[in-house]
Amino acid sequence: MNVIMIVADSLRADHLGCYGNEWIRTPALDAFARQACVIDGARADSLATVPCRTSMMLGRINFPFRPWQPLEGDDRPVAEWLWERGGTSCFVTDVYHLHKPGFNFDRGFDERVFIRGQEYDPWLAEDDVDSAAVDELVERHFKPSPHVDAAMWPERFRQYCRNISVREREEDYFCAQVALRAIQWLERHAGGDRLFLWVDMFDPHEPWDPPPELKQPYDPGYADIDIIDPVPSPVEGYLSPAEMANIRALYAGEVTLVDRWVGRLLDAARELDYFENTMIIFTSDHGEPLDDHGIVRKCRPWLYEELVSVPLIVHLPDGAGAGERRRALVRLSDMAPTICDAMGVEPMPGTHGASLLPLVRGEVDSLRDYALTGIHNAAASIRDGRWSYLRCRDREPELYDRDADPTEQHNVIADYPNEAARLDHEMHRQIAELTWE
Repeated sequence: MNVIMIVADSLRADHLGCYGNEWIRTPALDAFARQACVIDGARADSLATVPCRTSMMLGRINFPFRPWQPLEGDDRPVAEWLWERGGTSCFVTDVYHLHKPGFNFDRGFDERVFIRGQEYDPWLAEDDVDSAAVDELVERHFKPSPHVDAAMWPERFRQYCRNISVREREEDYFCAQVALRAIQWLERHAGGDRLFLWVDMFDPHEPWDPPPELKQPYDPGYADIDIIDPVPSPVEGYLSPAEMANIRALYAGEVTLVDRWVGRLLDAARELDYFENTMIIFTSDHGEPLDDHGIVRKCRPWLYEELVSVPLIVHLPDGAGAGERRRALVRLSDMAPTICDAMGVEPMPGTHGASLLPLVRGEVDSLRDYALTGIHNAAASIRDGRWSYLRCRDREPELYDRDADPTEQHNVIADYPNEAARLDHEMHRQIAELTWE
């Protein structure tokens, strides 16, 4: 069997039609979901971008042990593990954090394709671009926050403006480049077996600057500044309601853009007959705060649903689970064991995750009773089928009843102290039992 792993960064599950969204257009992923198994209850376990990839590639919950950091020399990422057991692999990504010097997330892949220029990647220098055009982009799209030291953010945003100032058409967008390079690899290896392709898109991560025709339908009457890279900040006192609504529209346009190019990748895989012998996984590393709890972007270590819930769609070539949903708690550390299982090899030693294949095939109803999520030295949370218990640095513990309050707006810890105590005990017990050797 082959494996295609597709990751879209910062994609909220509740912004896809197949997860109940009614106002954002995601036709390609919705169609894919009808032919695959949709898993409700998938959660990030170690935030954010780099720790999430560590979880996926190592199959380990790393937040109790590690901060944001490179892979270490004795880590066994899934591509390296599979390389020793035969097959051909490729890593295509524009997530610039993963190809920073020494970060090592491409280890074990036979081919690596890095698309430069996302976010604040120091790709193009001032002498490489039209400075006047960059000045105009900064003027049109940046607004400082009174809550945050302004010195750092304008220059960060200016770097992004340099990177996109040479863009001329939609095919030049970074997620499009990732999809096109992945398609080229699939074309070269069509008909092969034991192929492993990891496609990692940084979109819909901010900055949020979709093509205008994809943003306009979501906020047609807006005529003010498009703040495509809002400063991570509390919203009150920074963004007006109209500006925040426009930011949500920009994010929605990015989601539709990602859907379009993931759709082209899936179409190519289908036309090249990969659907006949390939497991295809689509997921994200985490979600995105959009004023759900008074903040925009990840400016606080608050482990609410909008940040920790991720989409997870799994296609198996034998059609198992197609068109079905599984309501089960799943973690990103389940990705590596699932990939190994599909490729017919044992998982790496010390993994914390479990293969999803029995769940997708309907052989089991669940993999676990709880899902842990955390940020190193900052926050931890635990969820079961109903409750969410959150502990964040410098905040009192919180408890949410997701049956009554799925977006976690009403802290009910005072009403259910026994549930909070049970979950607090369970969270600390599970963290204490994790090992890293």
